[in-house]
Amino acid sequence: EQSFIDEVADAIGVDAVQFRLDLLQNGKENPVGENDYYDIDKLMGVIKLAAEKSGWGNAPQGVFQGFSAYYSHNSYVAEVADVVVEEGVPRVKKMTCAVDCGIVVNPIAALNQIEGGIVDGIGHAMYGDFSFEEGQPQQSNFNQYRMIRMKEAPVVETYFVESLNDPTGLGEPTLPPAGGAIANAIHAATGERMYSQPFVKVKEILG
Repeated sequence: EQSFIDEVADAIGVDAVQFRLDLLQNGKENPVGENDYYDIDKLMGVIKLAAEKSGWGNAPQGVFQGFSAYYSHNSYVAEVADVVVEEGVPRVKKMTCAVDCGIVVNPIAALNQIEGGIVDGIGHAMYGDFSFEEGQPQQSNFNQYRMIRMKEAPVVETYFVESLNDPTGLGEPTLPPAGGAIANAIHAATGERMYSQPFVKVKEILG
């Protein structure tokens, strides 16, 4: 979904972050039916915060950025992936994450869940490949199932939206958008779109 949004923004020549904000603003001003599912202002808030803290649009030379936003378990998340190309292969160097999860009761536990979710999300998107043949799993142990390694884990910078609202979920929300942000950053770095996971199977891009 987040890669598709970027692809549409690219096709019409609009910045990916601004395109998301424009879509949400239009949904706020011209709603189609009732929206009692999520808070548009909160989603826009994390998008703006992640863009600001990541230096969106002003990355140093050689750093390629990708954006992604997500709503899950009543929490709002936006992530920016910083990718560099080393020896011809894209590498994830940093993830910037903005979160609105209500009041943060235990900051250390919250950071652990956010960072763990992001690293796990990177592992699933980049490396995790579980396959079946004739109904039988082809991987039976971790020597056959590729997981993210410590040296592949990027720096994660997390920013919380200040809030006095009731606390919401953090176990899942930061995992799914990691793959979208990385896919969009890889496109910025290589010009290629990632249409299947894990990305490492695209040998001509990730070696």
